[in-house]
Amino acid sequence: MSSEVLTKLRYRYFPDHLLGEILSKRWIDNVPALLWLVIVLVIFGSIIPNFFLPSNLIDTSRQLGEVGLVVLAMTVTILCGGIDLSVGSIFGLANITMLVFVNIFAWPLYVAIPATLALTSAIGLANGFLVGYMKLRAFLTTLVTLIIVRAVVDMLLLKYAQPVSAAYFDSAVWDFMGDGTVLELPFSLIVYLIVAFVLHVILSRTRPGWRILAVGGSRRSAHNVGLPVWRTICGTYVLSGFLCGVAGILYAARSNSPGAEVGTGLEVVAITAAVLGGNSLGGGRGSIAKAIIGAITVMLVTNGVVRIGLHSGGGSMVLGAVLFLAVFTDIRWLKHRHKLLSRVYVSPTFFDLPPVPDATKGSSSPYAMNNRLAGVELIGLGTIEHPEDVIFDSKDHLYCGSRQGDIVRFAAPDYKRQEVFAHIGGFPAGLACDKDDNIFVCVAGMGLYKVAPDRSVTKVTDETNRSFWSIIDDSRLRIADDLDIAPDGRIFFSEATVRYETHDWPVDALESRGNGRIICYDPKTGVTRTVLRNLVFPNGVVTAHDGQSIMFCESWGCRINRYWISGPKAGKLERVLENLPGYPDNINRASDGCYWIALMGMRSPALDLSLRMPGFRKRMARRLPHDQWLYPNINQGCVIKMTEDGRVIDVLWDESGENHPMITSMREHRGSLFLSGITNNRIGRHRLEGADPSWTGNRSYWGGAA
Repeated sequence: MSSEVLTKLRYRYFPDHLLGEILSKRWIDNVPALLWLVIVLVIFGSIIPNFFLPSNLIDTSRQLGEVGLVVLAMTVTILCGGIDLSVGSIFGLANITMLVFVNIFAWPLYVAIPATLALTSAIGLANGFLVGYMKLRAFLTTLVTLIIVRAVVDMLLLKYAQPVSAAYFDSAVWDFMGDGTVLELPFSLIVYLIVAFVLHVILSRTRPGWRILAVGGSRRSAHNVGLPVWRTICGTYVLSGFLCGVAGILYAARSNSPGAEVGTGLEVVAITAAVLGGNSLGGGRGSIAKAIIGAITVMLVTNGVVRIGLHSGGGSMVLGAVLFLAVFTDIRWLKHRHKLLSRVYVSPTFFDLPPVPDATKGSSSPYAMNNRLAGVELIGLGTIEHPEDVIFDSKDHLYCGSRQGDIVRFAAPDYKRQEVFAHIGGFPAGLACDKDDNIFVCVAGMGLYKVAPDRSVTKVTDETNRSFWSIIDDSRLRIADDLDIAPDGRIFFSEATVRYETHDWPVDALESRGNGRIICYDPKTGVTRTVLRNLVFPNGVVTAHDGQSIMFCESWGCRINRYWISGPKAGKLERVLENLPGYPDNINRASDGCYWIALMGMRSPALDLSLRMPGFRKRMARRLPHDQWLYPNINQGCVIKMTEDGRVIDVLWDESGENHPMITSMREHRGSLFLSGITNNRIGRHRLEGADPSWTGNRSYWGGAA
């Protein structure tokens, strides 16, 4: 007993799932690059006196602003699957061109700067046209551009170097661009950070950025899905030329020198920084953050080796060694990260269920097995697949979802004629109908949708407020599974788990931790918010007959809860029924003031025992293939009837399992109980003895004549 208490406390206060969630984040790929940045800082900070003096850092950051822009230019082309070896030459051309414009031609800055940027962008356009539209190889094309542009720079230097050196451009703005600061930060660094932020937003939040990554990942696939591949490639080279132009202008403002070596070898530095940060030379994988980390590391190494006296080839050798080790680390990290993630992401916790109630046939248990569902009438046998839930409109028509993402309608009164009423996509799960016959649907993997009587489909919501302390992004809805509508129009729906996608929902049972939640959508405000968290696979919601509370199931917790949504108890959570013999799914109203509950499967002693052994389940997840894990038994189920206070008064079984081997939902309608199951290919109709033949769920919720 004491061992179980310690185990329970250990998994409550020291959960294992945090490591897996951290490893699942995209930004975790930056760890190797950050590690090398820290190593560089520690090494040079310890061997170079005054390395961290503000004056040294400001001087380094001013250079970072210029070189960093070139690194961004290189990164954008690399992410799109190309490379731009001409960045150094374009940088040098921007430098000499800008100096000639302002010092020799005496052009004002508002003319000289756009002219310089237009020139460098035009060179980028030439590269983009040849690589993108003419489909020439990026390496050879930009190598030729490097040679040609460098030759132009040399000719300009031969003609204008001496006049430029002797001239002086008197401009406060020009001086500020070169040596000014904003909040103690160099102007060039401010420009660099702004450009980096804009590019980050473009790549991660906009369609052009997604296209760049898609084209870099696979040009053929991008072309097959209709993306403008060649235009996207061309655009990256234009952007590269523009950014190199900005960097060259900032360098010209700072140095005011037409040196012959300006920009020479800068393409190597840019490639080194981009790769050092973790961007893939193959394209499609990387980020602006990686480029920034790589640029900072390269600048620190370059300045560091100079300050310790390593000139000529020594500095390049150190930079090459750092690059080799960083790339080696990045490759090993990428190779083993997903292996590590697969071993630690599934993180079972301690979960103790009471002994399973007896359901033996002939016993005195309220759950005793019977065969009352053996003779149910079958609707749509073999014509529908996986109807998870059923619902009726005010005209008595029957609706259900299907595996193909359809909402299927069976026409009243005999339900023999069926049609595809609407197509949503995804996997339609729980259904609810409002007073205007709008059908609201929880679609696993997509969110909450509405199907109007005119068959139009509208997305209601697919996100909620994010948890402040959540590592994973739980604002996106993963498995919305059931819902109901309150008298004031608010829609309460359950989301089974925030950690797993639809196809992995059984893995949540292996964890049996509180990964689920109840969410409320208010159509009056359009706001979606989470009202209850840390639920163990919530999987059924019904508005209570009083209209002031909702009942909901926790499948793996084998229990029914009540949450008050209005009235004096608003916000209070109560346990109504505990220790069910199986896993409750949907819950709906009954005509006599009670509630019908579907049990989608029965508990097994082996799984119940393993829930108290998280270490065993963790080893099982690591060592055995998925099809050999312990999962909940969902091959046999039943329907129970529960009173308002949680007392079980009736139970319906299909002992042979021929009609309904698995039941996920049921609806009472005009004296019959209609049954559905997520693995079934039919809907069942069971006649209820003594039930009100005029009662419908629609009238129970919204009133009206029979």
